[in-house]
Amino acid sequence: MTSPQFAITVFTATFNRAHTIERVYRSLRTQTFRDFEWLVVDDGSTDETGALVRRWAAEADFPIHYVWQENRGKHRAYNRAVGLARGQLFLDFDSDDACVPRALERFQHHWEAIPAPERSRFSTVAALCVDDRGEIMGTKFSTPITDSHNLEARFRYHVTGEKWGIHRTEVLRQFPFPDVDGSHVPEGIMWARIGRQFKTRYVNEVLRVYHTDQPSLTRSGGLVVNPLVGRLEHMTNLNENLDYLVAAPIELCRSGVHYTRFSFHAGVGVWRQFSDVRTLGGKLVSAMALPIGWAVFIRDMRRAAQTPSLQPVR
Repeated sequence: MTSPQFAITVFTATFNRAHTIERVYRSLRTQTFRDFEWLVVDDGSTDETGALVRRWAAEADFPIHYVWQENRGKHRAYNRAVGLARGQLFLDFDSDDACVPRALERFQHHWEAIPAPERSRFSTVAALCVDDRGEIMGTKFSTPITDSHNLEARFRYHVTGEKWGIHRTEVLRQFPFPDVDGSHVPEGIMWARIGRQFKTRYVNEVLRVYHTDQPSLTRSGGLVVNPLVGRLEHMTNLNENLDYLVAAPIELCRSGVHYTRFSFHAGVGVWRQFSDVRTLGGKLVSAMALPIGWAVFIRDMRRAAQTPSLQPVR
């Protein structure tokens, strides 16, 4: 494997976001840290995204690499970008968000602040986000700098809300997203798997501005629009994360409810639901949650009937 050519690869996956992606470009133009490339993977846009990025590539004082592909989902765009990345560190920057001018500088600082002999045990530095009103999203970390594992932070310390992380590119290459057709693969699944082997340094610094003017992937107005996403996410909890049941019983039992709920929305029957859960504990949790999951599914369907324009996507 060749040596990295940049300290950081900033990756943006985009699909018809010509009206928002300039936020990313403006943010990168103002960065105080300059040893980075911007890698844009266009997942089949039909708007002016390509023309915009190509124009910026001709005028920018930092490298911009634009790649267009047929619409195949962000998880595939992500895998492609990780393979193309020329940076030691890899930062996923959504095509509708912005960041503070010192974001890359601070990520690089915190990564280098990890003692060199320990750095191989880490994969990520994660920071805080604010929404477009300036309010912190979710909880802060327990101390200004906290070294922990993804699952520990989530289930034992109950860290919630949107966070922004920079990752070692070589680690991401070991944990590609599943190459599945259809819906986007929830990123939290991969972060949890990485977190079982590598630590994250969590820092109480606001580095990203998360804009909320784009629709949710799985829900809109309280209605389910992509059940396959939710089903996969909660099935992973039942199959891989039940060792944290004592630390987070409510959250993991709630996963049982949502697993059955989203399964019914996806047209998956009870027998297959049980078959797809591989762990005995997961089968018990999903069995106990089945009546509630069915009731929530019926509620969703009644709500959907009142909004004909928004039906579940199979």
